[in-house]
Amino acid sequence: MSIIGRNKYLFWILQAVGWITYGIVFYLIYYSFTKFTSDIFRQILIIIIWMFLLTSVLRYFYRKINYLSGSILSITVIVIISSISTAILFVAGDIFFGNLYLKTEYFLKMLNSIKINSIVWSIIQHSLIIISWSGLYFLIKFWQEWENQKERAEKANYLAQNAQLQMLRYQINPHFLFNSLNSIRALITEDKNNAKAMITELSEFLRYSLISKNQSEIPLCDELEAVRHYLAIEKKRYEDKLEISFDIDSLAEDYPVLSFLVHPLIENAIKFGMQTSTLPLKIKIKAEVEDNNLIISISNTGCWVEENNKKTDETKTGLENVRLRLENAYTGNYSFEIIKGNEEVQIKIQINKKIQLANAKTV
Repeated sequence: MSIIGRNKYLFWILQAVGWITYGIVFYLIYYSFTKFTSDIFRQILIIIIWMFLLTSVLRYFYRKINYLSGSILSITVIVIISSISTAILFVAGDIFFGNLYLKTEYFLKMLNSIKINSIVWSIIQHSLIIISWSGLYFLIKFWQEWENQKERAEKANYLAQNAQLQMLRYQINPHFLFNSLNSIRALITEDKNNAKAMITELSEFLRYSLISKNQSEIPLCDELEAVRHYLAIEKKRYEDKLEISFDIDSLAEDYPVLSFLVHPLIENAIKFGMQTSTLPLKIKIKAEVEDNNLIISISNTGCWVEENNKKTDETKTGLENVRLRLENAYTGNYSFEIIKGNEEVQIKIQINKKIQLANAKTV
């Protein structure tokens, strides 16, 4: 990231340097051909300090503006009105402080010569100066946002690569494949049809892994289809020890999500649910859309495992990876919550993204 994005004190540095430079330029334009006196010094010092204070206050007002989503016209109008108002305050303050601190013959003569048209002209001049300051302020803000987006994109790319490594671990998990192949081998002699079905489920799950690795987002229905293949295999392994239910809103099916977002949560629910739940282990996958928010919840019977051991550390790493992927994909527009009950654990994800859903109702 550039120095503009890194330095949290950048505004104050530029603010001080900028107005000191303005004071020097002001002197060179108006007083360079006259003798430099203490009155002139105090007048320029008041201008620098007063401009510094007023624009610092103006900055706090600008920080409340949602300039990224607002239109250029609305921001321009706000900047013009704010700059004129600030310029009026500056001119009024300049006269007030001058009268307060510069009660000299020089200043009194200058004060007596002030006319309405000169005040108006001064307001116009300083309005243009503050508009220029505002333009520079927003230019730097846009530059900072661009730098932040660039950094988030780089981080998202890193996490995407890391997520693909995580997916590869899920795809070729030795225990998962070993257990699946053992189950298939046992079924070949007992029930050939079920053996064929299990091979199909395994191949479809692996096919999804290969297809989705090059896609950052996919419809939720595709993600859930892969989850169903995975759960079908686990169901054949655990039989009556595992109960699965789906509650999927039709609007949620077309909602785009990160690939392999749900799968690690399901794997986690089975792994630790089998350790802590009374059998059968019950897993419920729910997805719905409310006010354009996608809400996904994965719940399983059992309790949260707090022990600090290798297995729980791996699970927490997997959950943290999910949270980091959400943070970089939907910064400020998501929530990730773990609800730890005595008899049930629930992981809830909420994503807010402006999209057009194919199944959305029209009026």
